[in-house]
Amino acid sequence: MTLHPRYARITGTGSYLPPRHVTNHALAAELAERGIETSHEWIVERTGIHARHFADPGVNSSDLGLQACQQALQAAGLQAQDIDLIIVATSTPDMVFPSTAAILQHKLGITNGCPVFDVQAVCSGFVYALTVADAMIRAGTARRALVVGAEVFSRILNFEDRTTCVLFGDGAGAVVLEASDEPGILASDLHADGSHVGILCVPGHVSGGKVLGSPLLTMDGQAVFKLAVGVLEKAARATLDKAGLQEQDIDWLVPHQANIRIMQSTARKLRLPMEKVIVTVQDHGNTSAASIPLALDHGVRSGQVQKGQTVLLEGVGGGFTWGAVLLKM
Repeated sequence: MTLHPRYARITGTGSYLPPRHVTNHALAAELAERGIETSHEWIVERTGIHARHFADPGVNSSDLGLQACQQALQAAGLQAQDIDLIIVATSTPDMVFPSTAAILQHKLGITNGCPVFDVQAVCSGFVYALTVADAMIRAGTARRALVVGAEVFSRILNFEDRTTCVLFGDGAGAVVLEASDEPGILASDLHADGSHVGILCVPGHVSGGKVLGSPLLTMDGQAVFKLAVGVLEKAARATLDKAGLQEQDIDWLVPHQANIRIMQSTARKLRLPMEKVIVTVQDHGNTSAASIPLALDHGVRSGQVQKGQTVLLEGVGGGFTWGAVLLKM
């Protein structure tokens, strides 16, 4: 008897943005009250961002993730109890512990005892989480996984620093990844270089009931930009090589939505027209681990990304982490 190879395929996508929609004009007005000068034009020129969404007080990453998961389950035609693995990528967990995945499991009403855990790779988190879920499905330890990116970055922003506070927003995205006889995830390529920890970090921790260090995000924007452009191209090419494909085989590039200039530069290096790039950064800013699944869900629901097409996901994040996943929808 010949055994079929086991693959993992995305069968449903979902996303959620909290209702509070903050335009550049509104944010600039808020910052002006603090004596910080910025403008819609300044933000758009440097980032391509027009607006972002902020969660209300008391709304956590698991709450945003819950909405995205429910959409993804509905799209896949599954019930929550059908899921036997949950991986949440987040840098803004609900608590120090337990994991946001465990909290999300409870909110979904899943009582089958399936394994759940968080992945922390900042803006590369979803790519990391998807790669782990793919490996677990291929190994036979799971059949149906929820892979989630969920963030409330508004909680860790320094609103005295206009170079960072205008960049980020809150949101969640999720996919259902199922075992399949048909190829889905074709290849992936993950990397990290801890020598660059200082260029993008939240350098604080809890000790003795107090926060030691700073609980707010700090970033060297120029250093991040320079590193991002180089490593994204390398990861994309390495992933294509592993799959035996070339740039022209890519139907859609779904990059981490950090900065329109990084996305444009990556597309140029891969010889892809911007018409083949899913761009949503203008609507929600940088949502860290949530940005790739948010953009993917937008592409699917808008009718751009269709079944059978080849899609390249890629991201970079604090750590410094980076990676790419090539998949067939």
